[in-house]
Amino acid sequence: MSHHAMSPQPSVLIVEDEAPLVRLVGDYLRRDRFAVRATDDGHEALRLIRSHQPSVVVLDLGLPGLDGVEVCRQLRTFSDCYVIMLTARADEGDRLIGLSVGADDYVTKPFSPRELVLRVKAMLRRPRLAAAPPPRTHLVGPLRVNEASREIRLDSHPVEVTRTEFDLLAALIAEPGAVFSRRELINQVWGEEWVGDEHLVDVHIGNLRRKLGDQPARPRFIRTVRGVGYKLEPDRASS
Repeated sequence: MSHHAMSPQPSVLIVEDEAPLVRLVGDYLRRDRFAVRATDDGHEALRLIRSHQPSVVVLDLGLPGLDGVEVCRQLRTFSDCYVIMLTARADEGDRLIGLSVGADDYVTKPFSPRELVLRVKAMLRRPRLAAAPPPRTHLVGPLRVNEASREIRLDSHPVEVTRTEFDLLAALIAEPGAVFSRRELINQVWGEEWVGDEHLVDVHIGNLRRKLGDQPARPRFIRTVRGVGYKLEPDRASS
């Protein structure tokens, strides 16, 4: 089952080292029937995300030790949970860094806890998947994508990816050679109501490429179309 909006009691992990703020935000979330966990440690946050699969992670950018950027970068390699980045700084560079590593939203301190809860609830209403046609199996060179079983095989070996990475690859491989803009990919994977920085797509494409052993400079499958977006083309050398 998805750990997103369909869960009867969606869960939120607060990763923040300011104890009063954790208590305040936690109280607001619990009033709205969220299951809440909290930690002030980045390594512990990654462990909790793996073991409990929260729906949303509220992540402080300025954690001691493993900071919020690195936590977000690492969690994006195995989780599709929504991430709201918190920071005391309003600098655009910080915002872009947070979004560039896969955060879905960004809130600058001080903020209204009520507004944060509304953002969490709005995020959970975003569908990760648009209405899709019947599942199909796609074969491009040595790459096989089975939509029904949600399996990816490369040279007959299984490739483990996150849900978002699978959906991005399924969108691209459904129309080999067709160029998709970031917005078109967002519409298919996150839904048309999604609002945010479209470069979020780049983060997931980067992780997907690594898992496929695909290098941007010498792509086997996913090619960057400068100024437009991405397309998937057969690996001519091995097909």
